Amino acid sequence: MTGVQAAVVVPVKAFRSAKRRLATVLSPDEREDLARFMAARVVAAAGDAPVTVVCDDEDVRSWATEAGARTLWTPGLGLDGAVTAGVADAADRGADRVVVAHADLPFARDLSTLFCGDGVSIVPDRHGDGTNVIAVPSRAGFRFSYGPGSFGRHVATANDQGLAVEILSDPDLGWDVDIPSDLDLPGGLDLMSVLR
Repeated sequence: MTGVQAAVVVPVKAFRSAKRRLATVLSPDEREDLARFMAARVVAAAGDAPVTVVCDDEDVRSWATEAGARTLWTPGLGLDGAVTAGVADAADRGADRVVVAHADLPFARDLSTLFCGDGVSIVPDRHGDGTNVIAVPSRAGFRFSYGPGSFGRHVATANDQGLAVEILSDPDLGWDVDIPSDLDLPGGLDLMSVLR
């Protein structure tokens, strides 16, 4: 689909308090470094598309500006509200399609496969439970519903709103990091050692 202008929205939590479920295996400094690394990978994966980081943390806002992204200040909105605000802002800036990519995807390389389309494209996590990346028409009024089971809810929402659904299996975008076992890679490798 030529002529479609795509934008990327990345919700980013405060780095210093990110990934607390990894506290049994990583120090606070390691968790912060990992969060920054992953967020940088996701922003870079947008390529030339405009990126907006939705956040409520000054450190994240400064980091995003240095990374070349716009920021949208979204205190008190929660994840669903922050993403909704980011999509609306992208629409106001002329985007026809918005890709929402979470900031904890260490292998993110290329989001451009989601830039075209008329409906909703979803990359679920590798367990088929969460929504790692979702692309929506910017003015569809899509209702986001993150948390456990979000993949199924987002498919149902798209169907309820009469939007075509495309489910994309992408091993790079499907790998997110939430719990200690997410650091264990196939072949016995450890994510932290790969990143060092």
